[in-house]
Amino acid sequence: MCRSLPKYALIFLLLALSGLIFVLRNIHTVESWNCHTITSLYQLQSRIQSSFIPVNLPTFYHNRTFCAHLGQKPSPEDELEERYLLDSIAWPGPSPPSTPTALRFTSDPVHSLFAILPTKKGREWHVGDQLEVLVQMHDFQGRPKRYGGDFLVGRLHSPELGAGVAGEVLDHKNGFYSALFPLLWVGSAQVEITLVHSSEAVAVLQRLREERPDRVFFKSLFRLGYLSETTVCNMCLPPDQQPLCNYTDLYTGEPWYCYKPKMLSCDTRINHAKGGYLKHLITNKEALLFQSGVNIKVHIHASGPDRINVLPQRKEIESSSIKPEPLKLASSGYYYEDTWRPLSGVTMRQFNQSSAIVQCLKNKVINMYGDSTVRQWFEYLIAFVPELKEFNLHSPKNVGPFMAVDSTHNILLKYRCHGPPIRFTTVLSSEMRYISNELDGLSGGPNTVVVLSIWAHFSTFPVEAYIRRLRHIRRAIIRLLERAPGTLVVIRSANLQALDQEVSLYNSDWFSLQLDKVLRAMFKEMDVLLMDAWQMTLAHHLPHALHPPPAIVKNMIDMLMSYICPAKKKI
Repeated sequence: MCRSLPKYALIFLLLALSGLIFVLRNIHTVESWNCHTITSLYQLQSRIQSSFIPVNLPTFYHNRTFCAHLGQKPSPEDELEERYLLDSIAWPGPSPPSTPTALRFTSDPVHSLFAILPTKKGREWHVGDQLEVLVQMHDFQGRPKRYGGDFLVGRLHSPELGAGVAGEVLDHKNGFYSALFPLLWVGSAQVEITLVHSSEAVAVLQRLREERPDRVFFKSLFRLGYLSETTVCNMCLPPDQQPLCNYTDLYTGEPWYCYKPKMLSCDTRINHAKGGYLKHLITNKEALLFQSGVNIKVHIHASGPDRINVLPQRKEIESSSIKPEPLKLASSGYYYEDTWRPLSGVTMRQFNQSSAIVQCLKNKVINMYGDSTVRQWFEYLIAFVPELKEFNLHSPKNVGPFMAVDSTHNILLKYRCHGPPIRFTTVLSSEMRYISNELDGLSGGPNTVVVLSIWAHFSTFPVEAYIRRLRHIRRAIIRLLERAPGTLVVIRSANLQALDQEVSLYNSDWFSLQLDKVLRAMFKEMDVLLMDAWQMTLAHHLPHALHPPPAIVKNMIDMLMSYICPAKKKI
């Protein structure tokens, strides 16, 4: 056997040389393969890679300041504003314990109670008064809580009247809370207090926001010829683990990185996509703080009556030349007969016919930028207004960009998603645009409407990253309004949504509330209009949802149209 090895080796060598000669003679044939065949192979390879080849997730090191302070260095004025904003959303709560608090010592909505407090004139309430409710939190053993930090929301409503208004909850930081409601309609009014998260659960959410901005990760496909690779991407990646591709925006300085492919260069990136959600972020003991039906969005019962009867406005107030002290509550509006009634001075018109919307939008260009909550408005309009014909841009479903046209009435409606982070399925790299850059490309003017919604995809990042993004958008809006003063800008706020344990860790209403407070503060002094989606979803009787149900969206669209085409003032 050993003697015959040289003979076999010679045979294998001859076969190898024959194969090489064959390839060299037919190389031009191989190169002239049909282009469609190659493309099909690319697509197949990409599908196989994305489906079966796991993306290696980096081990994220928990640096509280690393992710928050990426991007361009802020000016002293920006740093001062940032500190003010962070102080304004500081959340009270217990001192961080060395070990997680046992469930029995945490807030329990079943043992907690609320009571309606009487007015100075007894238990008689009139339209224009303020209703005050006192809430006392107890733990699962029935003992009163001695510190604050619970996330509570309040609603005053009347199912019979189709009425509802959001309340304002004040934390006294000792286990007691006040819920304040403006009395805006005559008749029955029922109080509803809900524990969204216990103070102990909020502490876990705070830690995740600061220490685990990687809990939602992203990926990009890189491709050149036959080769393709997929790597992990994010706003902040540890730079000491492997080489990075830097996709920081040249105009805004907004940071975005991907791990560099092993075989390809950084300029071969072709798309962006949501990679997934990291699991096992909390301990088993912490998981007990996030139980549906136990301590996530559970109603608190009243110790006595939970409703009052509201009487008409007092006559002495109506006839007096001295006006009563205005309510200090920041209510933007309320529902009556299931219709939103704003309190901001704008009269909301009813656009029940598509023809009314067409007349309102005639000769206008409506530019919608942001997440899927404003894409929902685009979808509502093209479904409700048959004159708006969607132009097929061959964009991926639910991703965009999208465009609809009514050539008869000269209406152009457009939607584009905001730049990363965006948790959509797959977006082409060429379609990843930052809102501020898009605004800089608009001519603007009296027939231009800009609608923005940007909040839902920032819930996993430190608030500093959101402040930085809004700062760029705010500057772009200032530039737009300076060159085209008649441009109408409408900003949609965050809204509440359905929560369970998994959603809470990534998209809790607590994250949304924090971002919403920042957004309102940053645009408070600007010539823009706010769509208060938070109060419009909190005050309504329908269940919370990331994408609100049609009845609420209809009210939002009516409000948007009322901003664009305000009611004529009576002379």
